[in-house]
Amino acid sequence: MATTGDGETSSRAARRHFAVTGRHATLTTPHVAIEPATSEIDPDAPLIVVTTAFGPGGESLMNPEVRFDGWPAVTLGVRAGGLEGLVHLSPIHGDARKKGMEGLAPGTRCELYCPSSGTLLDKVGEVEDGSGASYYAIYLTPRLTNGECVQVSDVWGHFHSRIIDDMELISYWADSLDATEAGVA
Repeated sequence: MATTGDGETSSRAARRHFAVTGRHATLTTPHVAIEPATSEIDPDAPLIVVTTAFGPGGESLMNPEVRFDGWPAVTLGVRAGGLEGLVHLSPIHGDARKKGMEGLAPGTRCELYCPSSGTLLDKVGEVEDGSGASYYAIYLTPRLTNGECVQVSDVWGHFHSRIIDDMELISYWADSLDATEAGVA
């Protein structure tokens, strides 16, 4: 999942920087779907889809009204650059598509919050790439633990996220696309 880039071309370009790690093939948890590898996206890697997502108070962040390839979106509230609104993220890990907050400049630091409660997402650490970006938690279960979460960057256009499940890194996505490659130029 990412907070910028909404074109199919940018999504495919970004997936070049996506890796699947850990015991993904052995997990049977209902909050992450693991689909077989497909030639449309990446012929060598399974598709990992977030199927449940919770804010810091346990509120569902899944939005069945907005879909990506048939999967419900993960919806966050975003405040940045004098703007505020909802962003619907593709639940497919490594997919750059999103809907909402068009026009926000890449590199803008965002305040991420739960749209139903207004509560800020929990900060879980720094992105260790020298960018100054931080990771924020989208929890995968109502237990709200860092051992089961998607960690997303708070910088618009900074494609860094990772999925932690059962205390193990399942997948990560690291990329910083320029505006042309991200489909926003």
